[in-house]
Amino acid sequence: MSIKNNLSQVLHSLPNNVTLVAVSKTKPISDIEEAYETGQRVFGENKIQEMAQKWELLPKDIQWHMIGHVQRNKVKYMAEFVSLIHGVDSLKLLKEIDKQAKKHNRIIDCLLQIHIAEEQTKFGLNNEELDELISSPEFQQLKNIKVTGLMGMATFTDDNAQIQKEFKQLKKLFEKTKATIPEICILSMGMSGDYKLAIEEGSTMVRIGSSIFGARNYG
Repeated sequence: MSIKNNLSQVLHSLPNNVTLVAVSKTKPISDIEEAYETGQRVFGENKIQEMAQKWELLPKDIQWHMIGHVQRNKVKYMAEFVSLIHGVDSLKLLKEIDKQAKKHNRIIDCLLQIHIAEEQTKFGLNNEELDELISSPEFQQLKNIKVTGLMGMATFTDDNAQIQKEFKQLKKLFEKTKATIPEICILSMGMSGDYKLAIEEGSTMVRIGSSIFGARNYG
């Protein structure tokens, strides 16, 4: 099937209140152009340099989301254009994004990444670290970032009950965080394999790659 057909199928399966991030990492410009021509405007990348190269070459109304783990020394390469940074898991990283955003006279939207999976390989804050971060005076002083929501990745497993439990946990934390940061509105959870379950549990943003573009190209 073509990217156009795949994308149409995915979009058809999403409620109106859910934003689709088309995960274009490792994919060529031509694939993104095909999705763009179908009407998709939000794309997710996990490597900053690759995203910056694509930003240079593609239409400027594309919203670029950084969905991978972010190294602080590379924030400067995307600060000029990135729309949303998904994987923010420390105050140090937030401060660096704030510093680089200020240089471009921008406010950069960020999602705080929460560790909900049982796997130890996933990044993210635990509940206590989240509380500590958002209640710290340093966080309150950051003027060039805006925390717009939370993000989490479930355990990579076929056990739907396990995945559902983790999504419920994140949704509960999202509601609790709203008491401190009332303006948060994005709950980013769900990928190609589990996005329907994530939407049932309250996700407002899903990251889907292989269901649109096919298997990834790790050359």
